[in-house]
Amino acid sequence: MNAILAPAVVPHHHRSLVPGLLLAVGLALVAWQFGRWLPLVGGPVFGIVLGILVRNLFKPGAVFVPGIRFGGREVLQWSIVALGFGLSLTQVAKTGLQSLSVTLATTAAAFASALLLGRALKVHGKLQLLIGVGTAICGGSAIAAVTTIVRPDDHDTAFAISTIFLFNVVAVLLFPLLGHLLHLSDLGFGLWAGTAINDTSSVIAAGYSYSHAAGDFATIVKLTRATLIIPVCLALALAVAWRAKRAAKQGGAAGGFSMRRIFPWFILWFLAASALRTAGLVPASLQVSIQFAAGFMIIVALTAIGLSADLRRMAATGHRPILLGLGVWAAVSICSLLVQLAIGKL
Repeated sequence: MNAILAPAVVPHHHRSLVPGLLLAVGLALVAWQFGRWLPLVGGPVFGIVLGILVRNLFKPGAVFVPGIRFGGREVLQWSIVALGFGLSLTQVAKTGLQSLSVTLATTAAAFASALLLGRALKVHGKLQLLIGVGTAICGGSAIAAVTTIVRPDDHDTAFAISTIFLFNVVAVLLFPLLGHLLHLSDLGFGLWAGTAINDTSSVIAAGYSYSHAAGDFATIVKLTRATLIIPVCLALALAVAWRAKRAAKQGGAAGGFSMRRIFPWFILWFLAASALRTAGLVPASLQVSIQFAAGFMIIVALTAIGLSADLRRMAATGHRPILLGLGVWAAVSICSLLVQLAIGKL
């Protein structure tokens, strides 16, 4: 046993990751079980909540920091790659074209309202971006993907995910009621839920509580909408790269910029995984295992992000980000209905 644990066997860098990763994985297992009991909330949300509680009640020491940081970044990137194996590009093409106008309009509304309301509420730029992306595309997954590019503070990431989750819960309870009051068709409600509710699990919950047909349509619309994370991440990466290059030139620092270092390579791996899925090269039995692994890795990553979140700093941020999240969510929901009314899809 001692020989197995001898320092010479495991590289020092890898050994330094073990305490933090074990902590994140252990809490993620608990969160995963809670998520099975309460699927409406889901494992990822339980993960980030447990992480925040442990971070602020027990404050893990410095020995845990490398593994926690690794979990919140590298594990997160590979979980997004694994998700690609579950997304067939051909499966969503037809529905994607049908919903494209509404999806683009709501995405534009999310970013515009996040910028304008964020400035009015004096919410700083990166938190504006996280809330805008999370509302526009796919909730916590989009926030997680963008986090790997813009590198916000971990407490900002946790705050944005918590804000998005709050309005996911409201949407699941409110959307079906409003849909019936508005006499929306199954496809009309599915398109509304798929373009205006943030998280995939919440879209599914709201859609199928309305009708089976609405749930099917909403799910495909949501998957199509999720693919927008690719161009958004690429655009953000180019913007960050341009700013870094400009700063390096102004500072006279040679070699201060590296496109190879800043480019989100995980997106290319995500596309490769999706291409394999589309080509039918991934056995169905393996897809199930990969999707389970991807879901659990997301829980681990968000748990690690929670373990990095400082509640005191979040409290100091105040109520303004929550008001921002409410405003952006309302703008997206109303925009979706108006565009559908204009093109006759209600």
